[in-house]
Amino acid sequence: MNDMRQRFAADTAVVVEPRDWLRVLAQYRDPSTKRSVFELTVTFVPFVILFAVAWWAATVSPWLALAISAMNSGFLLRLFTIQHDCGHGSFFRERQVNDWIGRIIGVLTLTPYDVWRRGHSIHHSGSGNLDKRGIGDIFTMTAREFREASGWDRLVYRAYRHPLTLFLIGPVYIFGIQNRLPVGFFTAGRKYWISAMGTNAAIVALSAVAIYFMGWQTFLLVCVPTTLLAAAAGMWLFYVQHQFEETVWDEDGEWDMHEAALHGSSYYVMPRFLQWMTGNIGVHHVHHLYSRIPFYRLTEVLRDHPQLAQMRRMTIRDSLKCVRLNLWCETSRKLISFRELSK
Repeated sequence: MNDMRQRFAADTAVVVEPRDWLRVLAQYRDPSTKRSVFELTVTFVPFVILFAVAWWAATVSPWLALAISAMNSGFLLRLFTIQHDCGHGSFFRERQVNDWIGRIIGVLTLTPYDVWRRGHSIHHSGSGNLDKRGIGDIFTMTAREFREASGWDRLVYRAYRHPLTLFLIGPVYIFGIQNRLPVGFFTAGRKYWISAMGTNAAIVALSAVAIYFMGWQTFLLVCVPTTLLAAAAGMWLFYVQHQFEETVWDEDGEWDMHEAALHGSSYYVMPRFLQWMTGNIGVHHVHHLYSRIPFYRLTEVLRDHPQLAQMRRMTIRDSLKCVRLNLWCETSRKLISFRELSK
């Protein structure tokens, strides 16, 4: 932990404990109803318009329809970001408004809101904790665990960490199969079954209406690419937010929530348009440290506190290197590749 504080001090010229930021960041937690309604409107309305345009384009050219659907995946991803904020209770002041907006969006994102919110809460409460892996995260083995694993387990883990699995097969499995059941919460109460089954029923009903009017071929041409591309992009963002070389993992006795939030999450620096389209989710270190801040206020935090804008910066070019990182090395305290382990 001390080496992390020293690196932070070198960046900011001031030794600041991650916990000390909570009082500062609390000033940004209050959402604006007008701003939230605006953000929802400028996301949902273009999504509907592009959906309609892609539907029309299918009568002209399937390639044109695919191109427009690909564009629309960005707005679906942004809707997921709004759903994400609703899950943290940060988008509107009233909890019920957050919850129902989140549930409605969950039908479009194929994500049962209450199930996801619970799993994501577990992710936030245990991010970077080696003893709390497995729910709401990308599973990461330590170098020691990998060395001691059987040949079969190593093979399975290698397959799991392959880019094709993480960014192609994984999104299809998560949004197409896993989200259809309250995985991880089978015995946690009927609330999660209602969430999953209710979302499934709404998805089936909405799909049936769309297929009735569009036809199944146009439905597949317009809806499937939008959903798959948004899911793959979301998976990529989630990956680079925690799977970078100098992230933080500790065993439970050494783990500190605020240290892990600030130092174990990246600041993904993107062009302004992509930052807008992803709902500032790249400002992930601030989000993890204080998840009640609405996404549209995260840039205020960076503007007012430049030292946070200099921490854990990762450009798009930097992020491409993260794909080769697979294991947490306990001795070097960084993520390493399979190749580095074998040296």
